[in-house]
Amino acid sequence: MLYQWDVTREPMDRVAGLFWRVRTTTDATRAMAERLARGAQGDLARIDASIARASTHWRFERIAGVDRTILRIATYELMHEADTPASVVIDEAVEMAKRFSEADSPAFVNGVLDAVKREVRPDERGRPPRNPKRTGS
Repeated sequence: MLYQWDVTREPMDRVAGLFWRVRTTTDATRAMAERLARGAQGDLARIDASIARASTHWRFERIAGVDRTILRIATYELMHEADTPASVVIDEAVEMAKRFSEADSPAFVNGVLDAVKREVRPDERGRPPRNPKRTGS
């Protein structure tokens, strides 16, 4: 949905309607997909600025459309979906890049998102949080 919106700049309600007209999924998956696409679109300026800062030596305008969309969705998740570990967000984005983009895209996506993660989730190191109430050995 986000890619289609980026290419056409049609209203997101129209894009989503056309998107779901040709796809079938669960209500939960549909809700999540729409939350991510609409959320990324709604916070686009801040997301794009974060990606631009993280993609050193690469102008934002030169990032391929598919890669840009993957980066936007994942950056939105890193910024707004705190319950999803950063490592999961990044791994899924890299898998999407492997499936839908060019051969060098997974490494690029991984590097940019790692830099975004350091900016937006500086305390998360890819490990589950320790339980401070846990006692004993």
